[in-house]
Amino acid sequence: MTMKITAATRALTALAQETRLGIVRLLVKVGPDGLVAGQIALRLKLAPATSSFHLSQLTQAGLIKPSREGRSIRYSPVLATIGELLAFLEENLSGGPTEKSAPKPAAKSAPKAAPKDTPKAAAKKKKAGRKSR
Repeated sequence: MTMKITAATRALTALAQETRLGIVRLLVKVGPDGLVAGQIALRLKLAPATSSFHLSQLTQAGLIKPSREGRSIRYSPVLATIGELLAFLEENLSGGPTEKSAPKPAAKSAPKAAPKDTPKAAAKKKKAGRKSR
C-alpha cells in the first residue's frame, strides 16, 4: 500500500520534533510490545504532562498505537505506518522526479566557445593596437 502525501506530511510533521522523534526511536528499539506511558517518560526523562502531549501527537499521526493495560496505557510503534513512511521517502526522494512527472527539458543549443587566438591572430591584434596610437 502506498502512503498518501497527506499521511506522509502528518507523520513527518510529528517526527520533526526532538522529543517525539526520541519516543518513536525508543518504541521501535523496544519492539512491537512497546512500553507503558510511565516507562517512556522515565526513560526519556520527561514530565508526565510533556510525555502525554507528545504521545497524543504521535498517536494522531498514526505512528504509535495506545492500548489500555489496567490503569496504564501501553504505546506500541505502528511498524506498518513507519515502513510505509520510509517507502514513501525512498520512492519520492531517492531519484528525483519520475519520468512521468519530470519536466521536459527545453531544446537549447550549447553555447559556442569563443575562438582561441592563434599566434598569427595575436600578432595581428598587437600590430593593429600599435597603429591606432
